[in-house]
Amino acid sequence: MLPGMTTLGVIFPPDLPPERLRGVARAADGAGVEQLWVWEDCFKESGIATAAAVLAWTERLAVGIGLMPVPLRNVALTAMEIATVERLFPGRLVPGVGHGVLDWMAQVGARTTSPMTLLREYTSALRALLHGETVTVSGRYVQLDHVALDWPPAAPPPLLVGAVRERTVRLAGELGDGVIFTGESTPADLRSGLDHLAAGRTTAGRSGPSDVVVFVPVQDGLTAEQTAEQVGAFAAAGATHVILLSVGEEMPLERFAEFVGQKVRPLVD
Repeated sequence: MLPGMTTLGVIFPPDLPPERLRGVARAADGAGVEQLWVWEDCFKESGIATAAAVLAWTERLAVGIGLMPVPLRNVALTAMEIATVERLFPGRLVPGVGHGVLDWMAQVGARTTSPMTLLREYTSALRALLHGETVTVSGRYVQLDHVALDWPPAAPPPLLVGAVRERTVRLAGELGDGVIFTGESTPADLRSGLDHLAAGRTTAGRSGPSDVVVFVPVQDGLTAEQTAEQVGAFAAAGATHVILLSVGEEMPLERFAEFVGQKVRPLVD
């Protein structure tokens, strides 16, 4: 059984063509899956465009973006896009930002010499903009001159930070509303990471809960019981959102979404 606040989701990986997205989204929505996550990998699919489409096609499904690479995006544009989607579909968007893959950033001339400095400046400015503040900042990478959103969200969505190493996890605790851990993470990694997340929140004088998202690969052939056991291990380690990635080609993603919602979810409720 999952702890009370843990939600279950599936991933639409960007190596699938965008035209597959509608069927997967509707299958997930109909099967009772709580979240569908999309990725903004270069040079595949836009996270904001796919998230908006899923939200329009479904009735209750929440959509996570894990994640938007900050070197690729002006912070004001990202704030405008998140605010617009949040106002159109209140309470159903979970945006995430992160360093991005540095080699990809180099391909488009966006690689920075200090990714941590950029992520810190960017996350701080983005959070302020989404909270309706007028922002002036002259940082190493982020420059804003009295910028404010005309249409900020009535209630800003949680802003998550993708992280692997200790410093980035601490930054997620300090400046974000939660953290996204990759599919290579184990429950032990998660427990260790949560110590760093808590340290970041303590540094910033913040209290209250944080969202903790973990991507968990599910191999072809695993039963619902085995999958539920995987989910439970990460939930027990502190994950508030366990997001499953289908690994293999035996089960179409539409069927995987139904498998998660109809067979796995009842075992962990």
